[in-house]
Amino acid sequence: MEDLNSLADEHLAAARSAEHGRSARLVVHDGPLRQSVIALASGAVLDDHNAPPSASLQVLRGRVRLTAGSGDRELAAGALHGIRQERHGLVALEDAVVLLTAITAVGWPPEDTSVTVA
Repeated sequence: MEDLNSLADEHLAAARSAEHGRSARLVVHDGPLRQSVIALASGAVLDDHNAPPSASLQVLRGRVRLTAGSGDRELAAGALHGIRQERHGLVALEDAVVLLTAITAVGWPPEDTSVTVA
């Protein structure tokens, strides 16, 4: 089990001292599920990139701007926002830490895997 508060502290300190103003850690990797803690020093940017099939962004600390073709969204600590499957980026409006949850594949589990539901 991970302590998100401790991870937020650790990675925010690392982001503040990093040349690019970012620090991240993959905390859950289970099949297609990925959860990452991402810390950004104020003004740091994650350039536009493609979205996975499904994702959400939870702001743990600070404020960020989620940029996308469908419109920008400003998010503050406590916000949970679904991310559309389109190119998007992230800008730290102040020192911030987010939890990115992403599903990287659809049709999980693979069709040839037997799954029993109790």
